Amino acid sequence: MKSFALFLSIMLLILTNAFAQTNSDETIKQLSKDKWQWMANKDADKLADLFDEKCEFVHMGGTWGKAREVDIIKAGFIWYKQAEVYSTNVKFYRNTAILLSDIDLVAQVGGNVVTNPFMVTEVYVLDNNTWKMAQLTFSHLSRPVKLKQ
Repeated sequence: MKSFALFLSIMLLILTNAFAQTNSDETIKQLSKDKWQWMANKDADKLADLFDEKCEFVHMGGTWGKAREVDIIKAGFIWYKQAEVYSTNVKFYRNTAILLSDIDLVAQVGGNVVTNPFMVTEVYVLDNNTWKMAQLTFSHLSRPVKLKQ
């Protein structure tokens, strides 16, 4: 009987950890999905809340911090019109989540609408029970655009 109780306790612990990991995966994936929508809507206030004060952004045209990214979105210099996400993968390292997404991004940059395939790296850090974005990197892919426009 003791071995059966021990077995049940171990199984419960494993299932609880598996559920917590899945729940965290879904939390990060939903946060990323929300971010793309806020970018499409040019909702700079919600994005400013999401971005950590030391957040870094790596684009094809340069690298900058939170204040400049928020200003660029507010001014409409870059309008992230649509992110078509084909796959995502989340990995956790202590209080850090790294999400990789294979996307086609439709953006208006300086008045020109462009579509590019990217592998996007999003780094989130859990701070006081709140996920904050610490890094957003766009890496251009050599594959053709999949999105039918």
